[in-house]
Amino acid sequence: MLKDNGSLLLALVLVVAMLGGQGCASTESKDIFREVEKGDLEVAVTTTGELQAKNSIDIDGPVGARKAGIYQLKISRLVPEGTIVKPGDFVAELDKSEIVAKVKEVDINLQKFTSQFTQAQLDCTLTLSQARDELINLQYAMEQRKLEKEESIYESPSTKRQAEIEFEKAVRAHRQAQTNYQTKVRQAEAKISEVEADLRKEEGKLESYREILNEFTIAAPEPGMVIYFREWDGKKRVVGSTVSPWQPTVATLPDLTIMESVTYVNEVDIKKVQRGQTVRVSLDADPDKKLNGQVTQVGNIGEQRPNSDSKVFEVKVIINEKDSTLRPAMTTSNEIIIQTLEDVTYIPRETVHAVNDSVNYVYRLEGGNAVKQEVKLGAENENYVVVLSGVTVGEKLFMSIPEKAEELEFITLSN
Repeated sequence: MLKDNGSLLLALVLVVAMLGGQGCASTESKDIFREVEKGDLEVAVTTTGELQAKNSIDIDGPVGARKAGIYQLKISRLVPEGTIVKPGDFVAELDKSEIVAKVKEVDINLQKFTSQFTQAQLDCTLTLSQARDELINLQYAMEQRKLEKEESIYESPSTKRQAEIEFEKAVRAHRQAQTNYQTKVRQAEAKISEVEADLRKEEGKLESYREILNEFTIAAPEPGMVIYFREWDGKKRVVGSTVSPWQPTVATLPDLTIMESVTYVNEVDIKKVQRGQTVRVSLDADPDKKLNGQVTQVGNIGEQRPNSDSKVFEVKVIINEKDSTLRPAMTTSNEIIIQTLEDVTYIPRETVHAVNDSVNYVYRLEGGNAVKQEVKLGAENENYVVVLSGVTVGEKLFMSIPEKAEELEFITLSN
């Protein structure tokens, strides 16, 4: 009986031990560890960018619209983005209603000034004709008074004097009429010139408006692919968008042989980015395609982008390869290589925790138990951070916070 009881007790102990062992194994298995590694580490800033052509030709609307007093031009027709065009091909048309109204107004004014010009010519012709008739009559009157004067030589002195006075009056009247005629000629010329100037001004305005009207139908200046112009806020100009004389570009013709990725780097990382740094570029549309690039421009002034809470700086990356599949507005993933560190000790960023900005620590496995270990950190990339002291290569670090972490011993670097 005792033997049987002893056997039963031994069996129970074994079962409990087995259950306990399974429980411990289960508890331990839920913790994930990563070892401290050593090797070369690449420090990079990863950003999302958008392809654009480095060089492009602007397709502009009418540059003379301001001269016509038109300051808002609405796009009424526009070819689909990505259309391949040849020189002279139709690209867009702007709303012509305002310029057409101005052409009609000037045309009416032109008819009015033409009529005034004709009337001025007729009036001047009639006035000068009457003045010439008057001169002829005064000429006859003067000759008649001259004859009377010559005949009065045998008359009495008073009659003779009267004839002389009448002749002198006729001479003065003829001379005054000649002077008046010259004045009337100048007046007629001035009046006709004034009306003619107004007429020519309206003719020039009509010709100018018609030329501007023709510019409302926009053709491609060069061969290429039509890409819609982007406003300062990133919105594309499409049908219904407004074009101003100060920024008349409707679309662009990019040079697809030289492409660049325009990206934005946050204010924390921008101090690391410099011109000339190597960039690895991949396309979201084709992740297997890997391209090489180089930073060519780093913005000096931060800006607030839509849907972003922090300030960012524009960075341009030139694509070294020529690839016919690259198209403007393709989304890219850019890895800007800041530096390559050789033979350094590094750990995953997920293993690092912070007390404050200056004290960092990890949870290290030591003798089967977790300890809270202070570490001194160096450079980092998106996944790893260099550790300068606190842990050694091969040690295991917790990827998550272990149980009862607040009770663990905190080992400082001074220890």
